[in-house]
Amino acid sequence: MLDPNAPSAELARILESARRLGIELNEDDALQWLTAMAAGASGGDIVMDTRAGVFGHRVTMLDFSPEELAYFRRVGRLVEFQDEPGLVETALALSGSAAQSKIQTYPGDCDFFERVNIRAADREQCAAIVSRLIRDKALQTEKGDSHQLIEVKFGSFPVDVVRQGKSIKAGSPIGWTPAEIHAGRIEVSAPDGTPVTVTWDQAAHEPGWTKLDWVVADPVRGQLANASNMLDITWEAPDGTITPLDGYLDPYFQEVYLEAGSIPIFSKLAKHVSADALDDYVAQLEKEVNKYLNRDLNYGKAAKRMYNIFRLTGRYEEAAFIRELFDEPATVLYQVWSLIRTLDDALRPDSDIPLETLRRQADRLIAEVERILEGTQEIEIVRRLQRLRDTLGDQAGRLAWTSQAEAARAEVINLVNNFFHAKLTGHAAIRIYIDSLQNA
Repeated sequence: MLDPNAPSAELARILESARRLGIELNEDDALQWLTAMAAGASGGDIVMDTRAGVFGHRVTMLDFSPEELAYFRRVGRLVEFQDEPGLVETALALSGSAAQSKIQTYPGDCDFFERVNIRAADREQCAAIVSRLIRDKALQTEKGDSHQLIEVKFGSFPVDVVRQGKSIKAGSPIGWTPAEIHAGRIEVSAPDGTPVTVTWDQAAHEPGWTKLDWVVADPVRGQLANASNMLDITWEAPDGTITPLDGYLDPYFQEVYLEAGSIPIFSKLAKHVSADALDDYVAQLEKEVNKYLNRDLNYGKAAKRMYNIFRLTGRYEEAAFIRELFDEPATVLYQVWSLIRTLDDALRPDSDIPLETLRRQADRLIAEVERILEGTQEIEIVRRLQRLRDTLGDQAGRLAWTSQAEAARAEVINLVNNFFHAKLTGHAAIRIYIDSLQNA
């Protein structure tokens, strides 16, 4: 744990690791962050930026920059749910890399998190309100010249099913396409071939993990992004009892709330967060790190989660080191990898996003790769991206597009993995931590 009286000792070790691994490190910024972490350890959990009108956990706020706030609020107007006096209370926040805009120079997606508290006489009325809210939001934002709804996660499959040839276990979240939301039902089959129908209203009774995903085309920045809104839905009974509909009230360790007016609803719900929330949150992050180190290999995603673990558990030296990795030019490839998927999501027959917007995004990806890479790596990835651009709008070439997109993403994520693997394992303490998870 960092000694509040001697952050320079920690900084010296970080500088040595950075120099040895060829990482450019802003010494003043690192010292300022270390000092702030040490000084804040004895302060309150929640802090507010009165000038920007945002608030969040003290650790999270150290990494948030208001420079992109206008952009995030613009996207937020698309994804957010509206309050309904006496019935629905909401609090919209940034999460993920969007909440770390001071250090995530090359963020992946626009991730939002929203607390939605429903005041209802009973669980049945609450389910009806939830059903209406999410269906209306999905259909109202289905498509436009600046956005396209991709999927809504809502409810869970009550039994084992087979969907589009894939086996899905009972209890797995249901992903609804816009067409299925319109229909109000999903048609799948049991493993023995028996037809199974799940209705939207059935899903509303046990909504579980609820999340909406869009592709957005920002006309001001001229950039595509995947935008998501993960909901934490609670039912407030007439006696004031708060019940999370998925059985768990999410903590607030990685959220930046966008409006000061959300403080009352946030404060009311925060009182019900478990005393073990931090330990549970870290344990969940470690499960995800383990997954990205072993099964779904992605050292970039593992690094982002390790950073959050270290900064919340007092391992500030390791956190400060990873913090600097996010500003390295090579990490722009993580954004390239994400944006190839975004282009793939946007290229739908029913999309209203202009084709020229997609082409401009493809040109930006090519320019970013040419700026960062050199030699045979650059030539191969640029070649694949150019092929992607050439197939845009060619419906006959849709299969070729998908094949090229998958190949380009594989090339890019391989470079991302190599970069983060080399830097993370080159730091002795982080290497020991990685080994402990891989050998657990």
